[in-house]
Amino acid sequence: MADIRPFRGIHFNHVLLQDWTRVICPVYDIIPPQQQEELYTYSPYNFVRLEAGRDLPQDTPSDNKYTRSATIAKEWLEQGILVTDKNEAIYLHDHYFTYGNKQHKRRNLIARVRLEEWDTKIIRPHESTLSEPKTDRLSLLYAIQANTSSILSMYQDEKGELAALLDARTQTPPFINLPVTGGEGHRVWALTESETISAIRGHLLERPLYIADGHHRYESALNYRRQKRTALSTSSEEPYDFVMMTLIEFNDPGLMILPPHRLVRGISKSVFDRLRNQLELFFKIEEWPLNTPGAREKLDILLEEEKDGRLVLFGLTKNHVSILNLIDRSTVTPMMPYFCSDLYKKLEVSLIDHVVLDKLMALSHEKDKANLGYCYDHQDAINHVLSGEYQLTFLLTSIKAEVIKAIADVGDKMPKKSTYFYPKVPAGLIVNRLV
Repeated sequence: MADIRPFRGIHFNHVLLQDWTRVICPVYDIIPPQQQEELYTYSPYNFVRLEAGRDLPQDTPSDNKYTRSATIAKEWLEQGILVTDKNEAIYLHDHYFTYGNKQHKRRNLIARVRLEEWDTKIIRPHESTLSEPKTDRLSLLYAIQANTSSILSMYQDEKGELAALLDARTQTPPFINLPVTGGEGHRVWALTESETISAIRGHLLERPLYIADGHHRYESALNYRRQKRTALSTSSEEPYDFVMMTLIEFNDPGLMILPPHRLVRGISKSVFDRLRNQLELFFKIEEWPLNTPGAREKLDILLEEEKDGRLVLFGLTKNHVSILNLIDRSTVTPMMPYFCSDLYKKLEVSLIDHVVLDKLMALSHEKDKANLGYCYDHQDAINHVLSGEYQLTFLLTSIKAEVIKAIADVGDKMPKKSTYFYPKVPAGLIVNRLV
Protein backbone atom coordinates (compact mmCIF):
# COMPACT_ATOMS: atom_id res chain seq x y z
CA MET A 1 0.00 0.00 0.00
CA ALA A 2 2.53 2.63 1.11
CA ASP A 3 5.22 3.43 -1.47
CA ILE A 4 8.48 4.01 0.42
CA ARG A 5 11.53 5.34 -1.43
CA PRO A 6 15.15 6.15 -0.60
CA PHE A 7 16.45 9.63 -1.40
CA ARG A 8 19.59 11.71 -1.38
CA GLY A 9 19.25 13.55 1.89
CA ILE A 10 20.63 17.01 2.56
CA HIS A 11 22.17 17.85 5.94
CA PHE A 12 24.65 20.21 7.57
CA ASN A 13 28.31 19.48 6.98
CA HIS A 14 30.07 17.65 9.78
CA VAL A 15 32.02 20.71 10.92
CA LEU A 16 28.82 22.53 11.83
CA LEU A 17 27.29 19.36 13.29
CA GLN A 18 30.07 19.23 15.89
CA ASP A 19 28.03 21.86 17.73
CA TRP A 20 24.67 20.66 16.44
CA THR A 21 22.46 22.49 18.93
CA ARG A 22 23.59 25.75 17.33
CA VAL A 23 22.32 24.87 13.87
CA ILE A 24 19.39 22.43 14.20
CA CYS A 25 16.10 23.94 15.35
CA PRO A 26 12.65 22.83 16.51
CA VAL A 27 9.91 22.34 13.96
CA TYR A 28 8.07 25.52 12.94
CA ASP A 29 4.87 25.08 14.96
CA ILE A 30 6.54 24.96 18.37
CA ILE A 31 8.82 27.99 17.92
CA PRO A 32 7.41 30.98 19.84
CA PRO A 33 8.57 34.48 18.78
CA GLN A 34 11.08 34.84 21.60
CA GLN A 35 12.73 31.51 20.80
CA GLN A 36 12.78 32.41 17.11
CA GLU A 37 14.86 35.48 17.94
CA GLU A 38 17.18 33.42 20.15
CA LEU A 39 17.72 30.83 17.41
CA TYR A 40 18.82 33.58 15.04
CA THR A 41 21.57 34.50 17.50
CA TYR A 42 22.83 30.93 18.05
CA SER A 43 24.56 30.75 14.67
CA PRO A 44 24.41 32.49 11.28
CA TYR A 45 23.58 29.00 9.99
CA ASN A 46 20.75 28.11 12.35
CA PHE A 47 18.10 26.23 10.36
CA VAL A 48 15.33 28.47 11.67
CA ARG A 49 16.15 30.73 8.71
CA LEU A 50 14.76 28.03 6.42
CA GLU A 51 12.14 26.38 8.64
CA ALA A 52 10.51 29.46 10.21
CA GLY A 53 12.04 32.72 9.03
CA ARG A 54 11.22 36.12 10.50
CA ASP A 55 8.56 38.44 9.17
CA LEU A 56 9.91 41.97 8.65
CA PRO A 57 7.95 45.25 8.51
CA GLN A 58 9.28 46.01 5.02
CA ASP A 59 8.28 42.63 3.53
CA THR A 60 6.88 42.62 0.00
CA PRO A 61 5.53 39.86 -2.27
CA SER A 62 9.00 39.58 -3.82
CA ASP A 63 11.02 39.93 -0.61
CA ASN A 64 9.66 38.08 2.41
CA LYS A 65 10.52 35.26 4.78
CA TYR A 66 9.81 32.64 2.12
CA THR A 67 11.96 34.19 -0.61
CA ARG A 68 14.72 34.78 1.91
CA SER A 69 14.58 31.11 2.94
CA ALA A 70 14.95 30.09 -0.71
CA THR A 71 17.95 32.40 -1.21
CA ILE A 72 19.64 31.16 1.96
CA ALA A 73 19.09 27.50 1.04
CA LYS A 74 20.70 28.07 -2.36
CA GLU A 75 23.67 29.89 -0.81
CA TRP A 76 24.24 27.24 1.86
CA LEU A 77 24.26 24.49 -0.73
CA GLU A 78 26.71 26.41 -2.93
CA GLN A 79 28.98 27.18 0.05
CA GLY A 80 28.96 23.62 1.41
CA ILE A 81 27.13 24.60 4.58
CA LEU A 82 24.54 22.05 3.53
CA VAL A 83 25.72 18.93 1.69
CA THR A 84 23.83 16.40 -0.40
CA ASP A 85 24.55 12.70 0.06
CA LYS A 86 25.98 10.95 -2.98
CA ASN A 87 23.82 7.85 -2.67
CA GLU A 88 20.12 7.39 -2.14
CA ALA A 89 19.31 6.07 1.30
CA ILE A 90 16.59 5.33 3.79
CA TYR A 91 17.85 6.86 7.02
CA LEU A 92 17.72 4.99 10.32
CA HIS A 93 17.42 7.52 13.12
CA ASP A 94 17.70 6.90 16.86
CA HIS A 95 16.31 9.90 18.72
CA TYR A 96 17.43 10.13 22.36
CA PHE A 97 15.51 12.33 24.75
CA THR A 98 14.79 12.87 28.42
CA TYR A 99 11.32 12.91 29.92
CA GLY A 100 10.26 12.45 33.53
CA ASN A 101 13.93 12.32 34.62
CA LYS A 102 14.45 9.23 32.44
CA GLN A 103 16.28 8.84 29.15
CA HIS A 104 14.32 7.33 26.28
CA LYS A 105 15.13 6.27 22.72
CA ARG A 106 12.75 6.41 19.79
CA ARG A 107 13.77 4.50 16.67
CA ASN A 108 12.70 6.02 13.35
CA LEU A 109 13.09 5.52 9.63
CA ILE A 110 13.34 8.63 7.44
CA ALA A 111 12.22 8.09 3.85
CA ARG A 112 10.35 9.55 0.95
CA VAL A 113 6.73 8.38 0.89
CA ARG A 114 4.40 8.72 -2.06
CA LEU A 115 1.62 11.23 -1.39
CA GLU A 116 -1.82 9.64 -1.34
CA GLU A 117 -5.24 11.25 -1.24
CA TRP A 118 -7.13 10.56 1.97
CA ASP A 119 -9.80 8.47 0.29
CA THR A 120 -7.28 5.76 -0.63
CA LYS A 121 -6.76 5.12 3.10
CA ILE A 122 -3.11 4.33 2.44
CA ILE A 123 -2.07 7.34 4.51
CA ARG A 124 -4.50 7.81 7.40
CA PRO A 125 -4.92 11.00 9.45
CA HIS A 126 -6.19 11.03 13.01
CA GLU A 127 -6.61 14.74 13.75
CA SER A 128 -8.34 17.76 12.24
CA THR A 129 -6.24 20.72 11.08
CA LEU A 130 -6.23 24.52 11.12
CA SER A 131 -6.13 26.61 7.95
CA GLU A 132 -3.36 29.12 8.81
CA PRO A 133 -0.46 26.64 9.21
CA LYS A 134 -1.33 24.98 5.89
CA THR A 135 -1.10 28.31 4.06
CA ASP A 136 2.29 28.97 5.65
CA ARG A 137 3.72 25.55 4.74
CA LEU A 138 2.42 25.74 1.16
CA SER A 139 4.11 29.11 0.69
CA LEU A 140 7.38 27.67 1.96
CA LEU A 141 7.12 24.67 -0.37
CA TYR A 142 6.73 26.95 -3.38
CA ALA A 143 9.69 29.08 -2.36
CA ILE A 144 12.20 26.49 -1.22
CA GLN A 145 11.01 23.35 -3.08
CA ALA A 146 12.05 21.07 -0.24
CA ASN A 147 10.69 19.38 2.85
CA THR A 148 12.55 21.18 5.63
CA SER A 149 10.92 19.14 8.40
CA SER A 150 9.57 15.63 8.47
CA ILE A 151 6.07 14.24 9.03
CA LEU A 152 5.94 11.68 11.84
CA SER A 153 3.91 8.59 10.95
CA MET A 154 3.33 5.20 12.54
CA TYR A 155 3.44 1.71 11.06
CA GLN A 156 2.89 -1.84 12.29
CA ASP A 157 5.57 -4.48 12.67
CA GLU A 158 3.59 -7.16 14.49
CA LYS A 159 6.22 -9.91 14.37
CA GLY A 160 9.23 -7.64 14.92
CA GLU A 161 10.78 -8.62 11.58
CA LEU A 162 11.63 -5.08 10.56
CA ALA A 163 12.87 -4.28 14.06
CA ALA A 164 15.35 -7.16 13.86
CA LEU A 165 16.60 -5.95 10.49
CA LEU A 166 17.16 -2.45 11.83
CA ASP A 167 18.90 -3.70 14.96
CA ALA A 168 21.43 -5.46 12.76
CA ARG A 169 22.14 -2.27 10.84
CA THR A 170 23.12 -0.36 14.00
CA GLN A 171 26.22 -2.50 14.57
CA THR A 172 28.22 -0.12 12.37
CA PRO A 173 29.08 3.45 13.35
CA PRO A 174 26.40 6.05 12.43
CA PHE A 175 27.32 8.64 9.83
CA ILE A 176 25.70 11.34 11.96
CA ASN A 177 26.39 11.04 15.68
CA LEU A 178 25.09 13.97 17.70
CA PRO A 179 25.75 13.47 21.43
CA VAL A 180 23.02 14.02 23.99
CA THR A 181 23.02 17.73 24.82
CA GLY A 182 20.29 19.46 26.75
CA GLY A 183 18.45 16.16 27.06
CA GLU A 184 18.42 15.30 23.34
CA GLY A 185 20.71 13.46 20.96
CA HIS A 186 20.64 11.83 17.53
CA ARG A 187 22.34 8.94 15.73
CA VAL A 188 21.68 8.45 12.02
CA TRP A 189 22.68 5.62 9.70
CA ALA A 190 22.32 5.88 5.91
CA LEU A 191 20.94 2.55 4.69
CA THR A 192 22.04 2.36 1.07
CA GLU A 193 22.22 -1.40 0.40
CA SER A 194 19.63 -2.45 -2.16
CA GLU A 195 18.71 -5.58 -0.17
CA THR A 196 18.00 -3.56 2.98
CA ILE A 197 15.98 -0.96 1.10
CA SER A 198 13.98 -3.67 -0.65
CA ALA A 199 13.26 -5.39 2.65
CA ILE A 200 12.03 -2.15 4.25
CA ARG A 201 9.90 -1.26 1.24
CA GLY A 202 8.48 -4.76 1.06
CA HIS A 203 7.54 -4.81 4.72
CA LEU A 204 5.68 -1.50 4.53
CA LEU A 205 4.13 -2.08 1.12
CA GLU A 206 1.12 -3.95 2.50
CA ARG A 207 0.52 -1.66 5.47
CA PRO A 208 -1.15 1.73 5.82
CA LEU A 209 0.69 4.58 7.52
CA TYR A 210 -0.88 6.64 10.29
CA ILE A 211 0.08 10.29 10.58
CA ALA A 212 1.08 11.06 14.15
CA ASP A 213 2.40 14.60 13.79
CA GLY A 214 2.50 16.82 10.71
CA HIS A 215 -1.06 16.80 9.37
CA HIS A 216 -0.67 20.41 8.22
CA ARG A 217 2.54 19.60 6.35
CA TYR A 218 0.98 16.58 4.69
CA GLU A 219 -2.08 18.48 3.50
CA SER A 220 0.17 21.29 2.28
CA ALA A 221 2.24 18.76 0.32
CA LEU A 222 -0.96 17.34 -1.20
CA ASN A 223 -2.08 20.81 -2.26
CA TYR A 224 1.38 21.56 -3.68
CA ARG A 225 1.28 18.40 -5.78
CA ARG A 226 -2.25 19.09 -7.05
CA GLN A 227 -1.35 22.63 -8.07
CA LYS A 228 1.94 21.64 -9.70
CA ARG A 229 0.27 18.88 -11.71
CA THR A 230 -2.46 21.26 -12.87
CA ALA A 231 0.03 23.96 -13.82
CA LEU A 232 2.41 21.62 -15.64
CA SER A 233 -0.22 19.29 -17.12
CA THR A 234 1.98 16.27 -16.42
CA SER A 235 1.23 12.73 -15.35
CA SER A 236 4.82 11.51 -15.06
CA GLU A 237 6.33 10.75 -11.64
CA GLU A 238 7.94 13.84 -10.10
CA PRO A 239 9.79 14.50 -6.82
CA TYR A 240 6.81 16.51 -5.54
CA ASP A 241 4.72 13.32 -5.69
CA PHE A 242 6.54 12.35 -2.49
CA VAL A 243 6.97 13.80 0.97
CA MET A 244 9.60 13.16 3.64
CA MET A 245 8.32 11.07 6.55
CA THR A 246 9.80 9.82 9.78
CA LEU A 247 8.30 6.39 10.43
CA ILE A 248 7.96 4.83 13.87
CA GLU A 249 6.53 1.47 14.88
CA PHE A 250 3.35 1.51 17.00
CA ASN A 251 4.95 -0.45 19.84
CA ASP A 252 8.27 1.36 19.93
CA PRO A 253 9.09 1.98 23.62
CA GLY A 254 10.09 5.55 22.77
CA LEU A 255 6.70 6.45 21.27
CA MET A 256 5.45 9.04 23.75
CA ILE A 257 2.07 10.76 23.39
CA LEU A 258 1.39 13.65 25.73
CA PRO A 259 -2.08 15.11 26.32
CA PRO A 260 -2.63 18.74 25.28
CA HIS A 261 -4.35 20.11 28.37
CA ARG A 262 -6.76 22.93 27.52
CA LEU A 263 -6.23 26.37 29.07
CA VAL A 264 -9.02 28.95 28.91
CA ARG A 265 -9.10 32.69 29.61
CA GLY A 266 -11.21 35.67 28.58
CA ILE A 267 -14.34 34.09 30.09
CA SER A 268 -16.90 36.77 30.95
CA LYS A 269 -18.27 36.88 34.48
CA SER A 270 -21.74 35.93 33.31
CA VAL A 271 -20.48 32.84 31.45
CA PHE A 272 -18.25 31.80 34.35
CA ASP A 273 -21.00 32.28 36.94
CA ARG A 274 -23.46 30.03 35.15
CA LEU A 275 -20.93 27.38 34.07
CA ARG A 276 -21.29 25.21 37.18
CA ASN A 277 -25.07 25.04 36.88
CA GLN A 278 -24.76 24.13 33.21
CA LEU A 279 -22.20 21.44 33.92
CA GLU A 280 -24.41 19.92 36.60
CA LEU A 281 -27.07 19.26 33.97
CA PHE A 282 -24.73 16.67 32.44
CA PHE A 283 -22.13 15.76 35.05
CA LYS A 284 -21.95 14.78 38.68
CA ILE A 285 -19.26 17.03 40.18
CA GLU A 286 -16.88 15.99 42.95
CA GLU A 287 -14.27 18.44 44.26
CA TRP A 288 -11.28 18.42 46.54
CA PRO A 289 -8.78 21.16 47.47
CA LEU A 290 -5.40 21.11 45.80
CA ASN A 291 -3.54 22.57 48.77
CA THR A 292 -4.03 19.57 51.06
CA PRO A 293 -1.19 17.05 51.67
CA GLY A 294 -0.91 14.48 48.90
CA ALA A 295 -3.42 16.24 46.63
CA ARG A 296 -1.04 16.69 43.70
CA GLU A 297 0.10 13.08 43.93
CA LYS A 298 -3.56 12.00 43.97
CA LEU A 299 -4.11 14.03 40.81
CA ASP A 300 -1.08 12.40 39.14
CA ILE A 301 -2.61 8.97 39.72
CA LEU A 302 -6.05 10.13 38.59
CA LEU A 303 -4.72 11.35 35.24
CA GLU A 304 -3.01 8.01 34.58
CA GLU A 305 -6.35 6.21 34.75
CA GLU A 306 -8.72 5.90 31.84
CA LYS A 307 -12.39 6.26 32.77
CA ASP A 308 -15.23 6.63 30.32
CA GLY A 309 -17.18 9.87 30.69
CA ARG A 310 -14.89 11.53 33.23
CA LEU A 311 -13.38 14.99 32.91
CA VAL A 312 -10.90 16.74 35.21
CA LEU A 313 -11.10 20.51 35.60
CA PHE A 314 -9.14 22.99 37.69
CA GLY A 315 -10.35 26.54 38.39
CA LEU A 316 -14.11 26.05 38.51
CA THR A 317 -13.85 26.48 42.28
CA LYS A 318 -10.81 28.39 43.47
CA ASN A 319 -7.86 26.13 44.28
CA HIS A 320 -9.99 23.00 43.81
CA VAL A 321 -9.79 20.07 41.43
CA SER A 322 -13.22 19.27 39.95
CA ILE A 323 -13.98 15.72 38.82
CA LEU A 324 -16.86 15.62 36.34
CA ASN A 325 -18.56 12.26 35.79
CA LEU A 326 -21.03 12.05 32.93
CA ILE A 327 -24.52 11.15 34.17
CA ASP A 328 -26.17 9.98 30.94
CA ARG A 329 -24.31 9.78 27.64
CA SER A 330 -27.52 10.15 25.64
CA THR A 331 -27.82 13.77 26.87
CA VAL A 332 -24.55 14.83 25.20
CA THR A 333 -24.71 12.71 22.05
CA PRO A 334 -26.81 15.34 20.18
CA MET A 335 -24.04 17.88 20.84
CA MET A 336 -21.49 15.80 18.93
CA PRO A 337 -21.03 15.84 15.13
CA TYR A 338 -23.67 13.43 13.84
CA PHE A 339 -21.31 11.92 11.25
CA CYS A 340 -18.68 10.83 13.80
CA SER A 341 -18.30 7.32 15.16
CA ASP A 342 -19.32 6.17 18.62
CA LEU A 343 -15.62 5.84 19.46
CA TYR A 344 -15.08 9.51 18.59
CA LYS A 345 -18.05 10.57 20.72
CA LYS A 346 -16.68 8.72 23.74
CA LEU A 347 -13.30 10.45 23.65
CA GLU A 348 -12.50 12.65 26.62
CA VAL A 349 -11.28 15.40 24.29
CA SER A 350 -14.54 15.24 22.30
CA LEU A 351 -16.57 15.81 25.47
CA ILE A 352 -14.41 18.81 26.38
CA ASP A 353 -14.34 20.43 22.94
CA HIS A 354 -17.89 19.80 21.73
CA VAL A 355 -19.93 19.82 24.94
CA VAL A 356 -18.13 22.15 27.35
CA LEU A 357 -16.11 24.53 25.19
CA ASP A 358 -18.40 24.75 22.14
CA LYS A 359 -21.93 24.32 23.48
CA LEU A 360 -21.64 25.64 27.05
CA MET A 361 -18.94 28.30 26.59
CA ALA A 362 -19.22 29.14 22.85
CA LEU A 363 -15.46 28.75 22.29
CA SER A 364 -13.63 27.19 19.33
CA HIS A 365 -9.99 26.51 18.43
CA GLU A 366 -10.25 28.58 15.23
CA LYS A 367 -11.94 31.79 16.34
CA ASP A 368 -10.76 31.95 19.97
CA LYS A 369 -7.05 31.27 19.53
CA ALA A 370 -6.13 34.18 21.81
CA ASN A 371 -8.14 32.73 24.70
CA LEU A 372 -7.31 29.05 24.28
CA GLY A 373 -3.91 27.66 25.16
CA TYR A 374 -2.32 24.22 25.39
CA CYS A 375 0.09 22.78 27.91
CA TYR A 376 1.62 19.31 27.97
CA ASP A 377 2.36 19.02 31.69
CA HIS A 378 -0.67 19.08 33.98
CA GLN A 379 1.21 20.66 36.88
CA ASP A 380 2.30 23.50 34.59
CA ALA A 381 -1.31 23.87 33.41
CA ILE A 382 -2.48 24.24 37.01
CA ASN A 383 0.25 26.80 37.70
CA HIS A 384 -0.98 28.88 34.74
CA VAL A 385 -4.37 29.07 36.46
CA LEU A 386 -2.93 29.73 39.91
CA SER A 387 -0.90 32.61 38.48
CA GLY A 388 -4.04 34.19 36.98
CA GLU A 389 -2.80 33.89 33.39
CA TYR A 390 -5.74 31.58 32.63
CA GLN A 391 -9.06 31.01 34.40
CA LEU A 392 -9.59 27.29 33.79
CA THR A 393 -7.70 24.24 32.66
CA PHE A 394 -9.13 20.95 31.44
CA LEU A 395 -6.67 18.19 32.32
CA LEU A 396 -6.54 15.24 29.93
CA THR A 397 -5.24 11.70 30.13
CA SER A 398 -2.86 10.47 27.43
CA ILE A 399 -4.42 8.87 24.36
CA LYS A 400 -2.98 5.47 23.52
CA ALA A 401 -1.56 4.73 20.07
CA GLU A 402 -4.11 1.96 19.53
CA VAL A 403 -6.95 4.46 20.03
CA ILE A 404 -5.41 6.74 17.41
CA LYS A 405 -5.23 3.79 15.03
CA ALA A 406 -8.85 2.83 15.72
CA ILE A 407 -10.06 6.39 15.07
CA ALA A 408 -8.12 6.57 11.79
CA ASP A 409 -9.30 3.12 10.70
CA VAL A 410 -12.98 4.14 10.89
CA GLY A 411 -12.25 7.33 8.95
CA ASP A 412 -12.67 9.74 11.82
CA LYS A 413 -10.42 12.60 12.86
CA MET A 414 -9.97 13.62 16.47
CA PRO A 415 -10.62 17.23 17.48
CA LYS A 416 -7.80 19.67 16.83
CA LYS A 417 -4.91 19.50 19.30
CA SER A 418 -5.86 16.07 20.67
CA THR A 419 -2.36 14.61 20.81
CA TYR A 420 1.20 15.79 21.24
CA PHE A 421 3.90 13.38 20.13
CA TYR A 422 7.00 14.08 22.18
CA PRO A 423 9.58 15.04 21.21
CA LYS A 424 9.02 16.60 17.81
CA VAL A 425 11.36 15.49 15.03
CA PRO A 426 13.79 18.44 14.68
CA ALA A 427 14.14 20.52 11.54
CA GLY A 428 17.51 20.56 9.82
CA LEU A 429 18.59 17.02 10.60
CA ILE A 430 17.71 15.68 7.11
CA VAL A 431 16.16 17.68 4.23
CA ASN A 432 14.36 16.32 1.16
CA ARG A 433 14.52 18.30 -2.08
CA LEU A 434 11.49 18.28 -4.37
CA VAL A 435 13.35 19.13 -7.59
